[in-house]
Amino acid sequence: MNVSALACEPGFDSRLDDYRARIERLLDARLPPAHTEPRSLHEAMRYATLGGGKRMRPLLCYATAETLSLAPEAVDEAACAVEMIHAFSLIHDDLPAMDDDALRRGRPTVHKAFGVATAILAGDALQTLAFQVLAQAGGSAAARAAMLRELTEAAGSLGMTGGQAMDLEAEGKRLDLPHLEELHRRKTGCLIRASVMMACAADARANDDTREALDAFATQIGLAFQIRDDLLDVTGDESVVGKTHGADAAHQKSTFPALLGVRAAEQRCDDTYAEALRALEPLRDAAQPLRWMADHLVHRDR
Repeated sequence: MNVSALACEPGFDSRLDDYRARIERLLDARLPPAHTEPRSLHEAMRYATLGGGKRMRPLLCYATAETLSLAPEAVDEAACAVEMIHAFSLIHDDLPAMDDDALRRGRPTVHKAFGVATAILAGDALQTLAFQVLAQAGGSAAARAAMLRELTEAAGSLGMTGGQAMDLEAEGKRLDLPHLEELHRRKTGCLIRASVMMACAADARANDDTREALDAFATQIGLAFQIRDDLLDVTGDESVVGKTHGADAAHQKSTFPALLGVRAAEQRCDDTYAEALRALEPLRDAAQPLRWMADHLVHRDR
């Protein structure tokens, strides 16, 4: 990577650890207990959601809340909901009919641990639970409606699910750069954007300029995150990354390194990251938590 990492505030990493611990507690409390019938379904839901993962999307919710001077409580339900949708998407993405992956977060994928049928149902149940949690969020009815709209649009056929369909259709094909970027803006970027924009929706004081800046930032950082993910599939250590190395190539996936080569993909990641940082300039010093979060998303080894 050519773009150097930002120097983070000494306490930022510890704040991220605190937020990770917070979201883990919140998810644990909102998921059905494992001993509640049907046990196999609830065990699979908890297995998929708890005890692992980078929690990048909830962290973006909390970093956006800091930028907007909101208390963490204002975005707790949004952070839980977006992580449940992410967990649901990973369960289904790993299924034999899709990417057929055996390893996720350093352990067997849900269908390997619980069977295909239970994995499908666990994904379905996590998706509906996400919207139940978000519908019970505090704040105004208008804020809840705005957050629900952001998440439904991000997860649907014009967002993440549509991106997954495009990804399947593109296997074995060579997409040009605009089509590849559109695929990944949907498959990965829409949910990352929703993480930021749901937090923005929780702030009744946010004006159009703030929303536009956050929208532009979230769109660009979501793409940079995906390019980095593609690069890690090629260059990362499987024991660190936590999923099967080279899986994209094995499935003839359309990826940035496959299209551009590793060096050019790294440059595209740098350029997109820089665009994301430029989008935050109107927010001045208030956006520093998001600048540090962007650095954390892009300059990572897993």
